[in-house]
Amino acid sequence: MKFFFDNNLSPYYARAIATLASPEGHLVRHLKESFDPATPDIEWIKKLAEETGWVIISGDLRISRNALEREAWKQARLTTFFLAKAWSHHAFWDQAWRLIRWWPYITKQAGLVDPGAAFEVSANFSGKFKQLK
Repeated sequence: MKFFFDNNLSPYYARAIATLASPEGHLVRHLKESFDPATPDIEWIKKLAEETGWVIISGDLRISRNALEREAWKQARLTTFFLAKAWSHHAFWDQAWRLIRWWPYITKQAGLVDPGAAFEVSANFSGKFKQLK
C-alpha cells in the first residue's frame, strides 16, 4: 500500500514509519517529498487521485469539514485516516509512539475498506476507528 502524510504531520513521522513499514512492502511518503509545502490541499488531493492506491494520513480533520476541500476529497475517493484533535495536545515524542502503536491497525483497516472511506484516529489507543461520513 501507499501512504501519504499531509503537511500537518511531521515529515519525521513519515520517515520513521517508512523505515518500519518497508519490510511489509508499504510505501510511505510525506507531502514535502512530492509537493511544495504551501500547496493547497485541493491541489495535492486531486493530484494523488490521478494516481491510484494512496491512503492519506492527515493531521487536518478540517479537510473533512471545509466544503470545498471535503468535495475534492470525496471526489478523489482517497481513503483517509484523520488524527483526532486531541493528538495536538501531545508533544512530538508522544505523538510518535502513538502513531507507531496505531500503525498496524491503520494498515489493516486500509486494506479492508473500499477507496474513499474515512476514519478518525483517537489519540488514546483502542484499536477501533470512528468512521466518518
